[in-house]
Amino acid sequence: MLTALLKTMRPRQWTKNVFVFAALVFDKQLLIPESFLRTLGGFFLFCLVSSSVYIFNDLTDIEADRQHPEKRKRPIPSGKLPVGIAWAAGILLVIISVVGGYWLSPAFAAVVGAYFLLNIAYSKWLKHILILDVLILAAGFVLRVDAGVRLIQVERFSPWLYVVMTLLALYLGFGKRRAELALLTDDAANHRKVLQGYTVPLLDQFIMIVSGMTIVSYSLYTFSAPNLPANHSMMLTIPFVVYAIFRYLYLIEVEHSGGAPEEILLTDRPFQLSMLLWAGAVLAVFYLS
Repeated sequence: MLTALLKTMRPRQWTKNVFVFAALVFDKQLLIPESFLRTLGGFFLFCLVSSSVYIFNDLTDIEADRQHPEKRKRPIPSGKLPVGIAWAAGILLVIISVVGGYWLSPAFAAVVGAYFLLNIAYSKWLKHILILDVLILAAGFVLRVDAGVRLIQVERFSPWLYVVMTLLALYLGFGKRRAELALLTDDAANHRKVLQGYTVPLLDQFIMIVSGMTIVSYSLYTFSAPNLPANHSMMLTIPFVVYAIFRYLYLIEVEHSGGAPEEILLTDRPFQLSMLLWAGAVLAVFYLS
């Protein structure tokens, strides 16, 4: 049962919560022990609250998941995790994350609470509304970034990063919808109601628009943010971002993957290499130049 609960908590999805560290890294506070420990604690609490969301989402979608070719294998739809235990675990995780978040910072706890309520609303109602469903997913990533800002005394964090994060999240969200539509084909609407409003050509247009805007906005950030080196060395990180965006597009359109972006991050070697090189370049620009 514990194994089933841990699987329902989706530890692989915790990779999304690394965006809590954005403020720490881009405000040049990574090497400050107090700031690092506070952000690490916030990351852990965000993992708990996001896991509670996945539990409640599975409880809400239990009947639909039983009809899905992959989701029916999840612990709750398959019966491996009793519904009562799942409810108790979800509630406990929310309490721990909010109380622990308040101890770190009341503002951080407010963001955690907002993230939880937004995702519950998404699970119950908003995921059925065309386009808004992806906007809500993007808002979750922006709240992760904002949560990191609330944990430390930010001095030089550029608002451009909010723009980049929003666009990147939209890109991933529309890519996820396209992958789901391609996988489920004519039966897509029976598994996710909102998919009946999407078409592959429409999603391709959304992806093209958002991917281009993401590259442009990140490029603007690299030479216009106030805390970057005067020699514009941050612009050297642009190729890694461009490659990662193109690689993801290749995976969803040619390899027909991308239904779970976190799986790509954990399994696709070229994508992983581009992210590692980007992270190394960013750290070098901020902390060695």
